[in-house]
Amino acid sequence: MEGKVVVISGATGTLGPAVARVFAEAGASLALCSRRQSLLEELAAQLGVPESRVMLSAVDLHSELQTRQWASDVQRQFGRVDAVFHLVGGWRGGSRIEDFPTQDWEWLQQVLVQTTWHMIRAFAPLLQAFGGRFVLVSSPQAQLPSYTNAAYAAGKAAAEALTLALADQLRGTGATANIISVPGIAPFQPKPPESPPETQSLIDAEAIARTMLYLCSPSAAHLSGQRIHLGT
Repeated sequence: MEGKVVVISGATGTLGPAVARVFAEAGASLALCSRRQSLLEELAAQLGVPESRVMLSAVDLHSELQTRQWASDVQRQFGRVDAVFHLVGGWRGGSRIEDFPTQDWEWLQQVLVQTTWHMIRAFAPLLQAFGGRFVLVSSPQAQLPSYTNAAYAAGKAAAEALTLALADQLRGTGATANIISVPGIAPFQPKPPESPPETQSLIDAEAIARTMLYLCSPSAAHLSGQRIHLGT
């Protein structure tokens, strides 16, 4: 990844720091986004890479204007974009469909769908221009929804549809768009044998990050419009 530029939205969440670390170690320059500048600065300090290789941006991805401005700023600073990892997410659920709060439905649509729509619209031209990689992290709920996760599953399914549509748009350009589906994410650490089943089913953040690294390799240039399922 030497000389490559990687864009990470939701960089300070559960998965973002592991992805940033793996790609920093691989030599990439990083454009990191979160809603809180202080958290971005903490992450950059942990990465220990030269300032010239890290761009920190506090962006509200609910705003199309801010998202497009961020894409312009990334291009202005680094001159290119080689990968975009959309890691923004959130969960609300646990109730029957008829009991689910409308405000939580609207929140999930903003977090899961609207941010994906804005990211794709802002970065698709740069991905196409440089043969880049777009990766969305999703959930099996998008394909096999449970009734207590109906709103969350609908949001994830919509985000997946946008990603697959992007893959279709990028066909023949050398750029790709794929989905990594995981049942849950755990910060990287070995799981003890006696850990409960629900913990065992979580996928280490670093394992997900290394799957992304593979998707950025020449070996994965033929993979686009795919769902890659990690875990059982």
